[in-house]
Amino acid sequence: MDLSTLGVAMGSAWLSGVNLYATVLTLGLLQRFGFAHLPGDLAYVSHSWVLLISGVLFTIQFIADKIPVVDSAWDMVHTFIRIPAGAILAATAFAHFDPSIRLLAFLLGGGVAASSHSARSATRLAANTSPEPFSNIILSLIGDFISVVGTLLVTAHPVVLLSFIAVAVVLSVWLSRRLYTSLRRLFGSRQKSGFVRAN
Repeated sequence: MDLSTLGVAMGSAWLSGVNLYATVLTLGLLQRFGFAHLPGDLAYVSHSWVLLISGVLFTIQFIADKIPVVDSAWDMVHTFIRIPAGAILAATAFAHFDPSIRLLAFLLGGGVAASSHSARSATRLAANTSPEPFSNIILSLIGDFISVVGTLLVTAHPVVLLSFIAVAVVLSVWLSRRLYTSLRRLFGSRQKSGFVRAN
């Protein structure tokens, strides 16, 4: 298996879990203007209609991300969008390979996208419970930055980024579990205190 193709496939999948629309838009623009030559059928992201739709959706998400309640709802809905999209991007990079390789890329891509999406959603949910708005805005901007710069690295140094993603997947799983446990304790203590006051 070509490591460069694997790096682009898994890198795109992981970044789609962070910010799908920024990733697709950046990939498409890089391909469109000749700064990258994407493997398989990923070049389709440079089509005008894909660039237009991803650009509009990125703009909507850029605004929605800054509003805590809207951001949490947006993340919940995008659980059913980012993960399948990451799987599709990964499989598309292997479009000219054997069907069994494409299926493996699809499954791995979905798992990688799930890891980054879970970590992102858990982190943002923790920030959204905070009364001050600045942490949410800063995290949103950091996510946008990671998506754009990460996509540049995917196309320029896919093998290097592949190593980073392996570490990031492990950290994402660990972070998601820690944040989930913390949020469960937080909401559990609030429910108990509310029950005590009610009695």
